[in-house]
Amino acid sequence: MTGNLRIAVLGPLEVWRGGVQMQLGPNRLRTMLAVLAMSARETVSADQLAIAMWVHDPPANQRRSVQTYIARLRHALGPASISTSAAGYRLEVEPDLVDALRFRRLLNEATRSRGTPAERVLLDEALALWRGGAFDGIESEVLSGPKASHLVELRLSAVERWIDLGLAEGRHAEMVAEIQYLADGHPLREPLWGRLLRVLGRCGRQAEALAVYERLRRRIADDLGVDPSSELQRIHLSLLRGGMGGLLPDGRVCGHGASAVIPM
Repeated sequence: MTGNLRIAVLGPLEVWRGGVQMQLGPNRLRTMLAVLAMSARETVSADQLAIAMWVHDPPANQRRSVQTYIARLRHALGPASISTSAAGYRLEVEPDLVDALRFRRLLNEATRSRGTPAERVLLDEALALWRGGAFDGIESEVLSGPKASHLVELRLSAVERWIDLGLAEGRHAEMVAEIQYLADGHPLREPLWGRLLRVLGRCGRQAEALAVYERLRRRIADDLGVDPSSELQRIHLSLLRGGMGGLLPDGRVCGHGASAVIPM
């Protein structure tokens, strides 16, 4: 087992061996490593690797080409890093040393710890693993498609839960800027915008919240041709009626406080 190997794909690909960062040049070599890493200690077939490495321009002899790249990857990572069987190839690295797999494990633990102090700690650790977009800099439709989308969806759901925990603690003022930043980065992510509208309402900034809702409504209509979700409409109605109040649970007025730092 290559216990000294560590791989990060939640951002630009980073590979560490024995504490030394390595550089893998060709895109196909990095694609191969990323695919193997996402199935750490599990066998990946040569056909699966070929599909990820050559989507539109497969070589005449895919299996031989995969073998060539496997040999190059072994040379870079060490001869014991990849094992071969009749079914394919297996990256011999602990799953927890691949950041995306560690991220998923931490989220599962956070779910099991829901409502306990450990939940926030686990979410902090999980979200801190992200350094950018999933598989940044790797050109592969297989990785940039469903695999990346799934990781991004997990991340956003975790961020939304992280926000909810902060708001439950009454940290509305310090989180406004962060929620605004996240919502701007995901212009059609209605659950994030709903949280922004709620926190603005709780901060006594109803006029601003109503303006935000109107901009969002127009964007959803223009881009998707539909109305906002029933939940957003319910929040909007509450804002129109002056609901949500301007006081936090401890009686403080919520203003433009210092921003929290959402772990990313």
